[in-house]
Amino acid sequence: MNIKDRINELVDKINIWNYEYYTLDKPSVSNLEWDSAMRELKNLEKEYPEYSRKDSPTRRVGDVILEKFEKVTHKIPLFSLEDVFSKEEVREFDEKVRKTINNPSYVCELKIDGLAISLSYEKGILVKGATRGDGTIGEDITENIRMIRTIPLKLKEAIDIEVRGEVYMSKKSLEEANKLRAENGLELLKNPRNAAAGSVRNLDTNVMAERKLDCFIYHLPNPEDYGINTHYEALNYMKKLGFNVNPTGKLVHNIEDIMNFIDLHAKHRESLAYDIDGVVIKVNGIKDQKQLGYTAKYPKWATAYKFPATEVLTKLEDIIFTVGRTGQVTPNAVLSPVLIQGSTVRRATLHNESYVIDHEIMAGDTVSIIKAGDVIPAVLGPVKERRTGKEIPFKMIEICPICNSKLSKKDDQADWYCLNEKCPARNIESLIHFVSRDAMNIDGLGEKIIEDFYNMKYISNINDIYTLSKYKEELMELEGYGDKSVNNLLIAIENSKNNSLEKLLFGLGIKQVGSKTAKVLANKYKTLDNLMSATFDELNNIRDVGDIIANNIINYFKDDKSIELINKLKDYNINMKYLGKASIEKENITNKTFVITGTLSIERDKLKDILESYGANVTTSVSAKTDVVIVGDNPGSKYDKAIELNIKVWNEEELNKNLQ
Repeated sequence: MNIKDRINELVDKINIWNYEYYTLDKPSVSNLEWDSAMRELKNLEKEYPEYSRKDSPTRRVGDVILEKFEKVTHKIPLFSLEDVFSKEEVREFDEKVRKTINNPSYVCELKIDGLAISLSYEKGILVKGATRGDGTIGEDITENIRMIRTIPLKLKEAIDIEVRGEVYMSKKSLEEANKLRAENGLELLKNPRNAAAGSVRNLDTNVMAERKLDCFIYHLPNPEDYGINTHYEALNYMKKLGFNVNPTGKLVHNIEDIMNFIDLHAKHRESLAYDIDGVVIKVNGIKDQKQLGYTAKYPKWATAYKFPATEVLTKLEDIIFTVGRTGQVTPNAVLSPVLIQGSTVRRATLHNESYVIDHEIMAGDTVSIIKAGDVIPAVLGPVKERRTGKEIPFKMIEICPICNSKLSKKDDQADWYCLNEKCPARNIESLIHFVSRDAMNIDGLGEKIIEDFYNMKYISNINDIYTLSKYKEELMELEGYGDKSVNNLLIAIENSKNNSLEKLLFGLGIKQVGSKTAKVLANKYKTLDNLMSATFDELNNIRDVGDIIANNIINYFKDDKSIELINKLKDYNINMKYLGKASIEKENITNKTFVITGTLSIERDKLKDILESYGANVTTSVSAKTDVVIVGDNPGSKYDKAIELNIKVWNEEELNKNLQ
């Protein structure tokens, strides 16, 4: 046998052994045999590097030091799931699905507490691993992904495919890592989730290799391309290809089966080898998923039930007040540090004046704390029987804690506001919003850094972000900074100039213009100048806008300070154009709401895509807000509802006329 053939034989053999050991937990060879083959392969590849393969198991050694993580644009967005925190909300989810889908089946899966990733393969070979990022743009972590032995470097079929999953650290791996860190006098890793996320984003692949992470694959974003019609089939197909699919996933057919699955795994979650924080429920049928569709952030065909949070007691030392970017003043609890589910909690929001008064919370109270959704600390209320009489009753402040302006509250609102637009706290929050992930997405400008740079006078307003390079020398002298980190920050700022218009529009912080509305406006007007010239009536007639938001937009662009800001941003060559796929407008379709019912010659999903490409809104139920109901053969009750409400009805002939 020649050298190339021997290398190929060893690679294939060791990859099979690794799959048996790490994924199936059924090793077929001894450690001695595996070590011997691995040692031989390393020696041969060292001597004959020209024969080394991309899927070689030696690539999992972890000897690469990365310069940085490159950005990756996901071909298909990675949506997050909407969380629910009660069984009643799970029942409501099922009821909503059943209003659209007859007799749906579901797949219940454990919600692994880790980091979402995307894996891409070409001809069966791993070519890219990426983080979820903001769902559209993530980071290329391919070299680190190769260190995870439950992720196959080569699939059992030579196909092109992308899959999604969760990287996690097992409880055992965390214990082993912390034992080693303790021996070396290093700070212990707090919990598996943070350890996994930190490892994946470490530029030293040696760290990733040492941490012994794992991965479960749970989603195939384009199953119909592979002839797959259900999510459960997709899970089995990915398992067949060699992916590690969690074996606990279960196909169920009613809400009671879902509840039984939740109860079973809530009871036994502590006995698992890894952390879970809930159960994911997905509609099984792919066509059903498409019919249900998406909101701006979440699929309507899936939800994540989060287990009730762990509750602990601690002392509320003080109540302080913070000011947000809109001027909203929020009371916050300063707590005696307490450990909840692996992380130390020192602060928690108290929401507003009404929340504190209704819950009878006082400074000095012993209070009950949970981490809502296992993530956000929340104060449930005081333990009154532990009061000593030294507690201080709550009183809402009347003066802004930052600028000393008088606070204001409308009678119909729960929140107090600082109306001083020059208030430093409002400015800081506006800057944090502008650089955030859903806005301009500038890596390296986190909340703490923005606050520091503001206090140091490097950044006082949005425009100053784009002149930060003039302070390069000063920044490199700051503690924790250096040439590399400052350069990366300046590159990130420069790259943000190329964002599509909707990112800028959301970042400007126009009242009630969220990320979805920003995209609708960017798609319609194409440039910021066009939007600035829009009339109230035009804006008011756009779906997802309405009169309140229309007024906010008009008032924002009337303000001299807004115009000055935009002109400055133009001077810095910030892109002001929509870079996404443009919608073609049709008079009887654009901005209209449609419902499709009955059997048509065109597939319903394709027709939905066509209508949406013209800027229409396609829903599944007929209401007074519906403009047109498209009917085919056997239309059913939706047709009757349209006649009852006197809504326009198109048959296929009428539809084709309007599409021409």
